[in-house]
Amino acid sequence: MQYFPLFVDTQSLHVLIVGAGEVASRKLDLLARTEANIRVIAPVVCDEVRQYAQRGRITLIERQVMVEDLDKLDLLYMATADDELNRTMAIHAKAHGIWVNVVDAPSLCRFITPSIVDRGRLQVAISTAGAAPVFARELRSRLETWLAPSLSELFDFIAERRVDVQQRLPIFSQRKLFWEQFFNANGDRYDAETQFHYDNSFNNLCSTGEIILIDNETPVQLLPIAAMPLLQRLDLLCSETPLPTSLLELVRRDASRSEGLPLSQITEHYQQGDRLLIYGSPEQVKQLVAHFPMAKHIKAGSL
Repeated sequence: MQYFPLFVDTQSLHVLIVGAGEVASRKLDLLARTEANIRVIAPVVCDEVRQYAQRGRITLIERQVMVEDLDKLDLLYMATADDELNRTMAIHAKAHGIWVNVVDAPSLCRFITPSIVDRGRLQVAISTAGAAPVFARELRSRLETWLAPSLSELFDFIAERRVDVQQRLPIFSQRKLFWEQFFNANGDRYDAETQFHYDNSFNNLCSTGEIILIDNETPVQLLPIAAMPLLQRLDLLCSETPLPTSLLELVRRDASRSEGLPLSQITEHYQQGDRLLIYGSPEQVKQLVAHFPMAKHIKAGSL
């Protein structure tokens, strides 16, 4: 993984865009939605960029950029047609610990800007590490049609009630179960029923556990799509050998991990509502299926 995705708090971020043409205006269309402090420096300014300045969203300086302009800067975007200027400023920025993005020059970039689906508090970032931006845009268009526009209002609703949930449900496992019940009932929409689903989700906060079994001879890429939601709900991963990276990519990242567990402890976890994945040899899985008939044995292509 060459590029590691990060979500940066923009409230105190200082951003400089050098260039004020069409490319710079496209960067501004996205950056202007943030809370960052944005300066644009360029001797020639297109109408779209000037409109941002007229609205007071950016500080526009109409001259050539200077090295001194990098002082107290966090992010630098070089969006000029002058390759030598782009390279020179990128070198200076990197020398001073400033993250720089040079448009259409990945080798000079300290970071890249992904394709983004914006639903308010819900942000989906898509990147092909610069290899296929056309595909990233195509994938974004699919997600735009799949993710309901009302998700923005839904997550504002949720954010306003997080403290209420924490106060009413001080135990983490209860809160996790509450939100699962809420999303199962409400889905991805915000409408007149959302408040009802919220209130109703405080009821019957009890859960039976789950035992998921996968043998280590099953190719991960052949696991059924229906297994993905089960893997994302796991609380505990049990395996006497290291789990393959391809499987770790599918499970909940903050799930606890353990080596082998005796049957008594597996039973105890199950009875207290935990969701376990046990990954082992076909012989071990066969024995566990016999001992725990309620377990879900995930095989290639089926559950």
